[in-house]
Amino acid sequence: MAVAARKTKAAAPVKSAAKPAKARTAKAGADKASAAAPSNMAVFTREEDLHAYREMLLIRRFEEKAGQMYGMGLIGGFCHLYIGQEAVVVGMQMASKEGDQVITGYRAYRAA
Repeated sequence: MAVAARKTKAAAPVKSAAKPAKARTAKAGADKASAAAPSNMAVFTREEDLHAYREMLLIRRFEEKAGQMYGMGLIGGFCHLYIGQEAVVVGMQMASKEGDQVITGYRAYRAA
């Protein structure tokens, strides 16, 4: 029994019009970055950057300890870790204004 060979065309490469985002570097400084930043891009001071970093680090350390304690059987029930999501809650809190309402899911204690 002969099997007919099919002619297949290779898929055309996808062309993207989007340009990669440029990250602010330490050399550029906040003043230069804010002058070139699009209107919808937040630019933070060094103090705000450090505050956000410290908050994310605190959340990460808490999560690591919770995971360790859960693995040792010291925490019962379910343990839904937030590792890798720290910037979500910190960014949300930094962007929120007085009077904003927030709805959360089962990992909400980091936003509390």
